[in-house]
Amino acid sequence: MAARALRSNREFNVFWAVQALSELGNAFSLVALPLLVLHVTGSAAQMGLLTGVAGVGTILTGLVGGTFADRFDRRRLLMVCDLARLVLYGAIPACWVFGPQVWLLYVVMALASVFEMLFKITYVTVVANLVDADQITEANSRLEGTNALAYIAGPALAGVVAGLLGPTAAIAINAGSFGVSLLGLAAIRLRPATGPVATGPAAGGAIGRRALAADFRAGFGFLWRSPVLRSLTVLLTVATFCTLGMTDVLIYQVRHGLAAGERTVGYVLALSGLGTCVAAVATARLRRRWGFGPCWLASYGLCSGAVLLLALTGRVALAATAGFLYSFGMALAGICSMSLRQEVTPDALLGRVTSAFWTVHSSLAPIGAFVLTALVGRFGARRPLLGVAAVFLVLVCAALFTPIRQRTPERTFAPSAPIPEADPAAGPRG
Repeated sequence: MAARALRSNREFNVFWAVQALSELGNAFSLVALPLLVLHVTGSAAQMGLLTGVAGVGTILTGLVGGTFADRFDRRRLLMVCDLARLVLYGAIPACWVFGPQVWLLYVVMALASVFEMLFKITYVTVVANLVDADQITEANSRLEGTNALAYIAGPALAGVVAGLLGPTAAIAINAGSFGVSLLGLAAIRLRPATGPVATGPAAGGAIGRRALAADFRAGFGFLWRSPVLRSLTVLLTVATFCTLGMTDVLIYQVRHGLAAGERTVGYVLALSGLGTCVAAVATARLRRRWGFGPCWLASYGLCSGAVLLLALTGRVALAATAGFLYSFGMALAGICSMSLRQEVTPDALLGRVTSAFWTVHSSLAPIGAFVLTALVGRFGARRPLLGVAAVFLVLVCAALFTPIRQRTPERTFAPSAPIPEADPAAGPRG
């Protein structure tokens, strides 16, 4: 019944379609930006530094992004983010005509990461305004599934485009994809938000530092009062120290460690995207059958084995298999985790809780990306990857002693303190 209801939901279907096209463009940049840096500098550390710069922007935006998602019209906020990224990514091929501009990549990534994080936070809240509560996992699975299909076709096409026309052409395609998303968002309407709006000034009004700080504390406090959300936040903070730079390491390992060409890099990343796609299709069924805890634990156990395989193999086919298994595990864990937060968090607080969660759990990611890629650049991929595999295994063991292991934590969830009351002066958000 849920599947039929989603098929007849026009607003969700339009959102679903344009985000799939937008993710296809993002998949081009996933390959093109690291290759662009590698072409100009030949340095894995530079790749990691660029990723780390984006990570810093992500963390800083996470401190305040939930406030905007809960106070302002969410659809318009997504449109602003798409417009900004269209201009920023479009600047790279436009300026590269006059010669390599490595400094521009850092500027673009620093600014684009701000709008990327704001988009992601608002994106999570919008799903809850498009579908019913009991359809959230199914909707997330569909979104992740089509996104993964985009990442199957995108890297392969990006590898071909980068090989024929150069990486900047692939980045130009990514810029255009944000324009497609912008047009699609203009064509939908969201359901009215449920519950009280955020505390503070009227919607669209000025937001002071005290209000921003209070909003972040409200989101973080909700996370911390929930044993299962608290455990997830702590363990994922450790996990993201290792995961943010993994795509760079996979590209470096295939390109240099295994001496493969750029097209092969695209094909390997495409197979990784297939892992995400398969996980997206299977997640709703697996969670119904196994429950939240077993899915999450199995996911990171699989990731540990996949990284171990990538560290030890000398064959492109096995490296691609490792990428598939790693992406499957990360997608299964990610969809389950995001759906759980959406299910148990009141709509009026969802932006701030999402903001607090992503800010905290991403806090070590920029350092981790730089450290991991620097170690790979100095020692090769094997030893750093063995360390990542060990960290994932430790996380699984630690989670066994937390509420994460529960099959249905959403059924027993109850915050231990009241949600902040609404300010009567605050207006509605779309």
